[in-house]
Amino acid sequence: MIASAETPGWVVHIVDDDPAVCSSLKFALEIDGFSVCTYACSEDVLAANISRGGCMIVDYNMPGINGLDLLRELDRRDVHLPAFLITSNPALHVRRRANAQGVAIIEKPLLGNQLSEAVRDSFARSHPC
Repeated sequence: MIASAETPGWVVHIVDDDPAVCSSLKFALEIDGFSVCTYACSEDVLAANISRGGCMIVDYNMPGINGLDLLRELDRRDVHLPAFLITSNPALHVRRRANAQGVAIIEKPLLGNQLSEAVRDSFARSHPC
């Protein structure tokens, strides 16, 4: 079976401190058939019981710890999900660090189906036939 938007237990976790961004991403991904959980800050994610199936979409610029630090902390806590960092004009050091952590960067503004396709591909890679 190939993982899809309809795969039970698979959730797209969105972390962004901008409520409008969280709402619009949630709406767009739900329209595409994904189950979505949103978090307003890193602390909310770290306090949650994150499912082991799905992926993370994390904003880089957040209060407290940045998106890459959050993903590193989740990894330390044995939460290993495919992750996408969303940000505008990432600096070279952010690109290098994301690459070293195995985190794909999707630049804002998000165009077309770019994010939905990336999520769908991550589900397929994480749950091969």
